[in-house]
Amino acid sequence: MLPPLENNRNLTQDPFDDLLNWLNSDRDLAGMAYEDMRRRLIKLFVCRHCHDPESLADETINRVTMKVRQIKDTFVGPREPYFYAVANKVHLEYLRVKPTIPVPLDLSATTMSDRVEAEYGCLEHCLERQSPANRKLVLAYYKGEKRTKIEYRKGLAEQYGIALNALRIRVHRIRALLEECVKSCINTSAGNGIDH
Repeated sequence: MLPPLENNRNLTQDPFDDLLNWLNSDRDLAGMAYEDMRRRLIKLFVCRHCHDPESLADETINRVTMKVRQIKDTFVGPREPYFYAVANKVHLEYLRVKPTIPVPLDLSATTMSDRVEAEYGCLEHCLERQSPANRKLVLAYYKGEKRTKIEYRKGLAEQYGIALNALRIRVHRIRALLEECVKSCINTSAGNGIDH
């Protein structure tokens, strides 16, 4: 997997807001454009047979996000070609770095309950590594069931003063970081016999 840029790990809300505004001045349409662009980038990396295409798509988006302030006043035309140009650079870097494919847990030596316990321990560990605000948001977002969950999320978006789609995007980015952290934690635990 291509190692992410250090400053991309800590993107603040302001650059992300700039990206959304650059995609579309209407916040909901910007959110849809963001999700559509991410899906397209994932497909691009899948077609190029890349390991972990989601991470490469996120890396591409992060790099574009870091450039938006420099280009937003002078950039003319559709946004997609710019994303694809950055994706091509990310892909070239990916080809230079041999991806490390995670070694799956040996289920013959590990019971399913041990595996679930390890995953849960890693999730707790990774949640602790998030900022208190991100941890609170992601836990609140997944609270409730069915219709209650939908209404709760609408209330949560109002509480944060953002559109529901922007809330989804924010939570998606936190969740992507958590998933990457949990995968890494599980692989480390499997390789070293570490308990979390």
